[in-house]
Amino acid sequence: MKIIKKITFYLGPLLLFFSVHADSTRMDVQLELAYPDVSTERPIQITSVPDDSGRIFLVLQEGKILVLPRNIQSSSFETLIDLTPLNLIDNAFEEGLLGFVLHPDFSNNGLVYLYHTLQDPKRSVLVEKRIENLRKLEMDDSHHREILSIPQPYWNHNSGVPCFGPDGFLYLSTGDGGKANDPHDHSQNTFSLLGKILRIDVDKRSGDLEYGIPPDNPFFEKPGYRHEIWALGLRNPWRIHWDHSRELLFCADVGQHLWEEVNLIEKGGNYGWNLREGSHPFPPSLELNKTIDYIQPVFEYGHDQGTSISGGCVYYGKRLPELNGKYIFGDWGTGKCWALELSKDKEVSTQEITFSDKTEILNPSPVFKNGKPRSPFKPVNFCLGPEGHVFLLDWQGIIYRTI
Repeated sequence: MKIIKKITFYLGPLLLFFSVHADSTRMDVQLELAYPDVSTERPIQITSVPDDSGRIFLVLQEGKILVLPRNIQSSSFETLIDLTPLNLIDNAFEEGLLGFVLHPDFSNNGLVYLYHTLQDPKRSVLVEKRIENLRKLEMDDSHHREILSIPQPYWNHNSGVPCFGPDGFLYLSTGDGGKANDPHDHSQNTFSLLGKILRIDVDKRSGDLEYGIPPDNPFFEKPGYRHEIWALGLRNPWRIHWDHSRELLFCADVGQHLWEEVNLIEKGGNYGWNLREGSHPFPPSLELNKTIDYIQPVFEYGHDQGTSISGGCVYYGKRLPELNGKYIFGDWGTGKCWALELSKDKEVSTQEITFSDKTEILNPSPVFKNGKPRSPFKPVNFCLGPEGHVFLLDWQGIIYRTI
């Protein structure tokens, strides 16, 4: 049985239509434990070392980046970066080291970028560091450049992921600053950098800024707008991911009480928060404002299926042909996971994924108690690894890898 839902999707000035198919069949994917003897509390991201060593960078929310070997049963590791002496965290639930990315010319310049919170005053910063020995992966401790600092009013909705697009510019997701309902209206405020996707040039500088602003940004030199803004109207865009092959920017945006959503980020797009949650008016008692061309999610699900979306990556490879070209994501609350496929004729289909290890199914059907999900499997990210593998990071400090 297939449930087909027609949704409206805005792509720049064009009005397109996506058919969304939710398949009742499930896809089975086998996993194995990775690095079980390494302390990996609150893993948040894995990035491959861009050489043939098979090593990975493991980002921990507490403020560390580890280098782990190809052998996933090894207990050895090296600490590349340790920010824990800094005052990163007031509330460990959402603050900390949240994103890490290599410069597109990393093999020549060794530059890396980190996005993390700081306290006193509470803020999020994008910083540049440099690895001086690319074979041994040793840091140049003299190189530290703070590129961007964003004041944060609260301890939650601090999500921020830096990633480079196919155009060579850095894209950064930012949450709305926290508390329920976006009380300061940051997401729709065009003077605020919160609740946005930003696009900057880290290789240039504009005026007194530590970065350049690309002149083709949608609000470049437009009065009333921060020129860094690429898209707005986001609540807590936990992960963004570039599908470089098709030049698509996926965004998993965490909802409030009713809806979770997957978005395709478009230049100048408004995704609706805090006037909309998913494709629905917010609060639900209000009528949807039809005077603004909000961009619809390409996929959304209600809180009977999950309560906190976790993106996500698009897989390309021969090891997992059933996932080839599909966006993989899940839900932190219930452990449900999906593969989303976008066809050439703009048809979106999703298929649930059942992950299993040698002993059990990791994400069985959701169980709710007193209206809240109870799941022993809490995915926070799905990351591409070396040799065609996908890594699944569990909030509880467990790392899995596809077989």
